[in-house]
Amino acid sequence: MTPIKLAIVGLGKIARDQHIPAATANDDFELVAVASPRSTLDTVPSFPSIEELLAAIPDVTAVALCTPPQVRYETARYALEHGRHVLLEKPPGVTVGEIQDLAELALSQDVTLFASWHSRHAPAVEPARAWLAHRRPHSIKITWKEDVRVWHPGQRWIWQPGGLGVFDPGINALSILTHIIPGVYRLCAADLSYPTNCDTPIAAHLLLVGPRSVPTNIELDFLYQGPPAWDILIETDAGPLHLSNGGHQLHLNADPQPLPNCTEYTSLYAHFASLIHQHRLDVDISPLQLVADAFLSGRRIPVPAFVE
Repeated sequence: MTPIKLAIVGLGKIARDQHIPAATANDDFELVAVASPRSTLDTVPSFPSIEELLAAIPDVTAVALCTPPQVRYETARYALEHGRHVLLEKPPGVTVGEIQDLAELALSQDVTLFASWHSRHAPAVEPARAWLAHRRPHSIKITWKEDVRVWHPGQRWIWQPGGLGVFDPGINALSILTHIIPGVYRLCAADLSYPTNCDTPIAAHLLLVGPRSVPTNIELDFLYQGPPAWDILIETDAGPLHLSNGGHQLHLNADPQPLPNCTEYTSLYAHFASLIHQHRLDVDISPLQLVADAFLSGRRIPVPAFVE
């Protein structure tokens, strides 16, 4: 089968660390170009914008958008209008309405739109989902804490409107939660801690009620010192399930479980290829909807200014 000619737009940390290695290792794809206003890649032609890229290499059939979310909508819309399949790095956009509009456009153009949630592709997530399908959850506790200075050094866009702040990593937890226990989650309360010099929160505490009225407690912290804490603990009628290390480890009743040997972005690009071959969409906005609900109804708590 002829490889899918892929272009990557946005050459930040996530593109270089994850997208480029995963795409080039997948025989379904051929990375043929990149676009970034300030960066280039030595191995393929580089362009300052998607418009110039598609004009110069018109046989590109798919694009992966790794730009900051604030500029992703216009880029995605341009690609879809020109008949290209599109992968959106998480979060897929800055508003729910943006993603709904892109999904309608993709349907009208008969091309794939993949609003990707990379943490759903961690090796422990599907085994957890399968186990939970036959159990009744009683309570859920999520602890998602990391140091922004380590994971997003110098990335000022994360503190600007649309950058999500602590929800940039926190939405990974929400993407896992809404996948392993699908259904409607209602936000009951949210405390959002805003540094005085930032437009997005640096910490958050959420209380949700999930499917079957399951109480869900979520703690997010972007100034956590030490090794990251990326944990989901679910008490069920068959004992506890513990997802740790961001979905890379699974314990059932305290017993470690064997897991498939795969990486998130390897799985993510395999899924993107499958969607393209089938001309299907995968656009789940439920994690972004929960973040939007938190911003809409959360209590704003001022905290000291953030210092890089």
